[in-house]
Amino acid sequence: MEKKQSSPSTARLIYILYLIGLIPAAGLIASIIGVVLAYINREDDSSDWLQSHYKFQIQTFWLSLIFSAIGWILTFIFIGYIILLFWLFWLIIRCAKGMKRLDSQLPALGQK
Repeated sequence: MEKKQSSPSTARLIYILYLIGLIPAAGLIASIIGVVLAYINREDDSSDWLQSHYKFQIQTFWLSLIFSAIGWILTFIFIGYIILLFWLFWLIIRCAKGMKRLDSQLPALGQK
């Protein structure tokens, strides 16, 4: 069975889903859809630079889940709000840089 070749538009959609996941009503559902798409497409017969974005997006999801969980757990003390604020900016910047590198057909940050 042949592997299908994925396109950069799928990777772009995943970054957008992660950003939509910041909206409280859409939250976790959009992010889960994004990570499922990344897992499905990471093994496709696509170029190395595109595969690096799917790996980057999977890492982004799991790190984001950890940061936000720790932040929510620690909201009973002030440090939780600081962690959540850091996580918010971190996710926005990570997605923006990922999309910029995707448009330039470069590997994702920190990926070979």
